[in-house]
Amino acid sequence: MSNAAPIIELRRVVKSFGDGPLVIGDIDLDVVPGEFVTFIGPSGCGKSTLLRLAAGLRPASSGEISIDGRPPAAMRREMAFIFQEPALLPWRTVLGNIELPLQLQGVPRAERRRVAGQMVELVGLSDVRRYYPRQLSGGMKMRVSLARGLTKSPKIIILDEPFGALDAITRDRLNEDLLAIRAEKEWTALYVTHSVSEAVYLSSRVVVLCGCPGRVHVEIPVPFPYPRDAGLRDAPEFLAVVGHVSEALQEATRAAALGGNAPCCHEAYHG
Repeated sequence: MSNAAPIIELRRVVKSFGDGPLVIGDIDLDVVPGEFVTFIGPSGCGKSTLLRLAAGLRPASSGEISIDGRPPAAMRREMAFIFQEPALLPWRTVLGNIELPLQLQGVPRAERRRVAGQMVELVGLSDVRRYYPRQLSGGMKMRVSLARGLTKSPKIIILDEPFGALDAITRDRLNEDLLAIRAEKEWTALYVTHSVSEAVYLSSRVVVLCGCPGRVHVEIPVPFPYPRDAGLRDAPEFLAVVGHVSEALQEATRAAALGGNAPCCHEAYHG
């Protein structure tokens, strides 16, 4: 995978809002097809902003972002963005919410119903396909949001802390389901979380950001092959990587507290 040409390229990317201070400062990053890259860092370090830049939802102040050789805005139909909140339409059923992107693209009713039916089975919601959002649990709503994004058959999925509001048991189960879906669909993922364990469980690489402004503090490859099962979370080698990421996050948090005066190391952990 490391020898493949990158599908996502960020070169000296900088972002500020108006005359305000830099939110993101001078980030370089390559992501190759099939990678699952998770960003973690102290609050305010620009994690969500970085995802929006990669998705073409906001422009960078300077630098270059390339998605499969093109500007992010030109690749929106080949990317899916899963937000922190599922943002479902309350008057539409599960199926109706899932088929909405296809309807907006003018896909005929029979075809969009067929695709939505496939997606609802993929995320395990067949029994509630005719339910309305008010009848769903938080985990079910996030499954609908994920299925809605998958209707586009995206090359890249960008997920901004989609499971952060869920209880730990539901979150763990959705992590496992997310990897199972990814194994079938083989998309590339950019992910944001505040959970170190979640970052390690899902990712092929964890990028720890430090703030003031947001920069790459350290990149930590995750050495465990896919597929991964729930038992991995109890393995000593898994806990060791969680420990290394936690230490890096603490360093990044201290750097942010010093207002950017502490250096970011820009190195990869290979332990």
